[in-house]
This record gives sequence, C-alpha cells and structure tokens, in this order.
Amino acid sequence: MFTFSFNLLLLTMSLPLIGIFILIFFISDSEKYFIKIFSFTITSITFLFSLLLWINFSESIFQFQFLQTYRLISFFNINYSVGLDGISLFFLLLSTFLINLCILISWENPKFFIKEYFLCFLFLEFCLIQIFCVLDILFFYVFFESVLIPMFLIIGIWGSRERKIRASFQFFLYTLIGSLFMFVAIIFIYSVKGTTDLLSLWFTDFSYNLQLVLWIFFFLGFAVKIPMIPFHIWLPEAHAEAPTAGSVILAGVLLKLGGYGFLRFSLPLFPFACLYFNPLIFLLSLIAIIYGSLTTLRQIDLKKIIAYSSIAHMGFVTLGIFSLNINGIEGSIILMLSHGLISSAMFFCVGILYDRYNTRILKYFSGLGQVMPLYIIFFSFFSFSNISFPGTSSFIGEFLILIGLSKVSFILVGISLFGVILSASYAIWLLNRVSFNLLTTYYFIQFQDISRREFFIMLILSFVILWLGIYPSSFLYEINFSTLSLFKLLF
Repeated sequence: MFTFSFNLLLLTMSLPLIGIFILIFFISDSEKYFIKIFSFTITSITFLFSLLLWINFSESIFQFQFLQTYRLISFFNINYSVGLDGISLFFLLLSTFLINLCILISWENPKFFIKEYFLCFLFLEFCLIQIFCVLDILFFYVFFESVLIPMFLIIGIWGSRERKIRASFQFFLYTLIGSLFMFVAIIFIYSVKGTTDLLSLWFTDFSYNLQLVLWIFFFLGFAVKIPMIPFHIWLPEAHAEAPTAGSVILAGVLLKLGGYGFLRFSLPLFPFACLYFNPLIFLLSLIAIIYGSLTTLRQIDLKKIIAYSSIAHMGFVTLGIFSLNINGIEGSIILMLSHGLISSAMFFCVGILYDRYNTRILKYFSGLGQVMPLYIIFFSFFSFSNISFPGTSSFIGEFLILIGLSKVSFILVGISLFGVILSASYAIWLLNRVSFNLLTTYYFIQFQDISRREFFIMLILSFVILWLGIYPSSFLYEINFSTLSLFKLLF
C-alpha cells in the first residue's frame, strides 16, 4: 500500500508537467478544440488522483505520509523532500479541484482557445501542488514565487479591461518584493544551520532575538499573499482586471498561500516570536475585518465587492491562526477551504453577468430574479454562504475561530462579531440590489439564464459547500491529527 501511495503522489505531482510537455511539443496551435479537451482531461485526472490520495490517507497518523526524499546536491546538503499531512492534503485537493473548474469556466469563450492560456493554468497547477507537497523551505520559496509568472500572464494578457497591464505589474511587484525578505531569511537559516529541510529545522532551536527577526522577514512574505492590511493594495485591482478563471484561482487558492505559510513555517519554527507578535496580528486582523467590510459597502464594481470582502474573511483566518489553540487553528483551516469555494463561486457568478452584458457596475443590474431565476437561486445561496449562514461551510470555520478567540479575549470575540454583522449587511444589500428591485430595461433588453455548463459548475460548488458545512467531520479528522502534531512542536 505504501509503494502504491507514494507512486500516486509522485504521479499527481507530475501530471500537470507531463501535460505541459505534450501541449507544447505534440499539439498544434490550430487544434483549438482538442487543446481545451486535452487540458480538461489532464486536470480531471490530476484531481481524481488527488482524491485517491485522500482515500489512501490514514487519518490516525501524526507524521507526514507518502514521505520521500531525493538527494540533489550532496555537497550543499540540499534535498528535495515531499510529503502530505492533513493540512496540506486539503489545500492540494482545493487546488486541483478549482484548476479543473477554471478550464470549464473558460470553455465557451473563444479568446481563451489558445495553447498559451491553458499552459498557464497547467503550470500554475504544477506549482501549487509543489507548494503543498515540498518539505524544504528553499524549494517552497521557488514554487511560492513561481506562481507569480502564470498569474502575471493571465491577468496581463487575458484580462478584461484596459488597466490589466497595470494590475498585472502591481500584483507581480507587490508580492515579489514582500517575498524577497523571506528569501533573505532562508539564506540566513541555511548559512547558520546548514540545511533547508523543514523536518530538520522543526527540531532546531533559534535564539529568542533571532526568532523575532526571522519571523518579521517571513511575515512580510506571507502577509502580502493573504493579503493583510496594509499590504492589500494589489488585490482589488488584480481581481477587477483578471478574467473570471483568473479571479477564481486567485481568490480560491493564491490568497491561502500566506495562511498556509504561517501554519507550516512561522508557528513551528518561531513559536516565541508568534507569542510576542500576537497583539500586532490581532490588531491588523481586526482592522482588516472592519475596514474590509466597510470598504465593501461603498464599492460599485461587483468584483471589487467580493475582493474587499475577501480581505475581511482573511482577517478572520489570521485571528484563528494566531489564537494559538486547537479550535482557532482548525477553524482557520476550514475557513480558508470554505472561502476558496465560496469566493470562487461568487466570482463565477459575476463572470456570468460580465460575459452577457460586458459590465460589472452594480447600478446596471436590478431585478434579475424575474428574468434569471436559476442564476438568482445560486447567487442567493452563495451570498448567504459568504456571511457564514448556519449549514454552510464558512459557519463551521468562523464558529471554531470564535471559540478559539474566546480562550484568548472576549473583546476580540465582540469586535469580530461586529465584523460578522457588517458582512451580513453588504451581502444582503448586494443580493437585494441585484435580485429583488424593479427590473429595468433601460440598459439591457435581452436576458439569458444560466446554461447547462454553468448550472453544472454551480451545482458542484454548492454541493461541496453544503458537505463541508453539514458534515465537517469528514475533513476535521485528518486536520485534527496534523494540528495536534503542530501543537506538539509549538509548545
């Protein structure tokens, strides 16, 4: 069983790279229909293999599973190590699932029927899988930064409006500069400890003052990716200019890389620094929740509404991570997975309107419930999921985070609950404006409800959101043992 599982992990990691190789050298640019069929087949098989990894994953083992190490440069003690635990497993599943949906989302748009577009998504999938599998901080950094290249191209080339070039450069430079500080810290760690292997470094002690400095350098790299206030400037612009599939993968997975980095590196490597900087994180997170929610209320672009709401939700995530207890950390993981699904669904809903009417300005849409009933049913469900309505996935995450915060301070709980009220305000306000006002035909005279393909995508997302909200134990069993292992290192 172990040999089969390891080969399955290796194959899952290699499939997107194999797809890239075949797409470049063996498929002609003129075979446009075959290009998207092939890309969808590769991403579907990759997702199925990631599901097999989940099936073969033992929920009662604390250690990393499917662990394998390849010695690359013996003289410099640089090894390529891969493995999965309960935390990285579900982020891997989320990545392969959403990349597969991104191919479906782009299925009928003729401007995406070119080889380079699908190559970007296959390369993006390869890098994301590597990020969640590698157990070496140097290789993590390499793939952590490599995701910028395909996203830069997706936004800059296939973006929807005239500011796409500016948005792509803003996204690239902001996130790259923040990560350079982390690269400096990695070089320093290697020069002092002689290794970049994560499992070895977990059992290596850093002095108190050194932890404070290294934590700040890693924090700058992760905070830009989440993004935390005040490192969020690139996010609304990148979302507004990206194509629908680009926004889906940006909100669904790329915003989770910072939270994953905190869990995988900052907490186990620098525990004293995490305790020291706790007040700072709480302050920035609460500002993100309140500021993000209030800013969402005054937006007129549908994509920017969802982008700023994502900043508020990521504030809840960082509160949960740095509550430094089991409930808070498990809640933050569930909320990241939930937000990856719900924000992707919301951006897809906005993309449907933009494809039909070539605008995302809120004032042009009113009373769509009368002419697009199926669309509004799904839009209503995703809107209520976005405010953590009971029975949906975000409710589980936020509930666990609030339980974790109650063990730290009830003041934090009170301010966070005010953020929940604000999130309900902007979500219900948006839903009312789009769905239930009087239908106006001043701007549009033709209306079309969702197609079978769009219905199928929304149905899948709705099912997973309900599954995670109604039966979270199917996810929490694996997450719990990995979180306990993290606490063993932390304390």
